[in-house]
Amino acid sequence: MRTINFTEFRNKASTILSAVEKGEIMIVMRHGKPIAKITPAENPIEENNLWKKPALRHVVKRISLSSTILEERSSS
Repeated sequence: MRTINFTEFRNKASTILSAVEKGEIMIVMRHGKPIAKITPAENPIEENNLWKKPALRHVVKRISLSSTILEERSSS
């Protein structure tokens, strides 16, 4: 974890964000007080492989959608 002041962050944002992208954690200070903690972003899609899981299917058999809609409208 590295501590940097706000002016340094503003002037070297690209370099600092590249370091964060590589895994480094930065604490941004202003007037000696921490104002931000910059950490690498987590990517839940890659970590959990959610894209590999099959999507849920919702199947309703022998029920007409239009009749269901009309029934709901008349009961309201």
